[in-house]
Amino acid sequence: MTVTCFGELLLRLTPPGSQLMVQAGSLDMVVGGAEANVAAALAALGHDVRFAGLVTDNPLGDRAVAALRSAGVDTRHLARAAGRMGLYFMEAGAGPRPSAITYDRAGSAFALSDPAAIDFTGALSGTSLLHTGGITPALGPNGVILARAAQAAAAAAGVPVCFDGNYRAQLWDSWASDPRTILHELVSGATILIGNHRDISLLLGRTFSGDGPDRRREAAEAAFAAFPNLRLIASTARHLVTSDHHRITARVDARDGAYQTDEIDVTGIVERIGTGDAFAAGVLHGWLNGGDVRTMAETGLALTALKHTIPGDMCLIGRAALDGFSAHGGDVRR
Repeated sequence: MTVTCFGELLLRLTPPGSQLMVQAGSLDMVVGGAEANVAAALAALGHDVRFAGLVTDNPLGDRAVAALRSAGVDTRHLARAAGRMGLYFMEAGAGPRPSAITYDRAGSAFALSDPAAIDFTGALSGTSLLHTGGITPALGPNGVILARAAQAAAAAAGVPVCFDGNYRAQLWDSWASDPRTILHELVSGATILIGNHRDISLLLGRTFSGDGPDRRREAAEAAFAAFPNLRLIASTARHLVTSDHHRITARVDARDGAYQTDEIDVTGIVERIGTGDAFAAGVLHGWLNGGDVRTMAETGLALTALKHTIPGDMCLIGRAALDGFSAHGGDVRR
């Protein structure tokens, strides 16, 4: 089956090691973007993946497109236009200091693009799923138009939608936005939601009184009642011990039941960015292969844990490494 991902390709600029930006004499550059990360991860697992969107027609855009192509993603439906590339800067955390991100995305070629410039019809032809999310509408009024156009095209083609909430306060707060109303509309068209009880609280304007698994199930049942098209909700819970030691559990809720994994320790963390996208890809990998809620939750947890070991935004773990995952690590494979 083929998956189509839609969103903005970005370049990430990071001081080497764990330097602060004020110390940096150089910056390392990698390609990312939430939907691009999911596309690359699914391609690495052997799925046919297309990427739809628009990227600037200059060497920076060339670099971004090349990264997707090298990951095995079909970029034929990625439009090109004059303009600037979306950027973000990250200071990598260490010990008790968390990582920090600064966006430089305003007025990018993607954020200002005309939906008519993007070949949604071709990108969705014969595909089994559209994966998109809440970052595109957070970019501004035109981002909302783009998000609506993508989902309208999916609805017209009869393609189910996976929507990752990916709430980015810095982006929503930069303009006169109404995230609850906008995201409620977009999630209404989704079959799969990647999001936790906090995302559902935002969507529904209410809090949930339970604790732990009970609270998550209460939130899931409220979301299923509010969104008739929704069939699955996938989420993680993360407890931070230090910047390089996290405890993570994964959960998938369906209308008729749920499964939550045991918590695992993820230590010696190399990279935090992109781990949520790896989780989404792991869940979708399980879904595409006909897995049940337990399989999807465990596969999502395995892929997100493995992504913590890989520098850069994209998870390039293959099927064999995923299948051989152990929460306790292992010796060298020879």
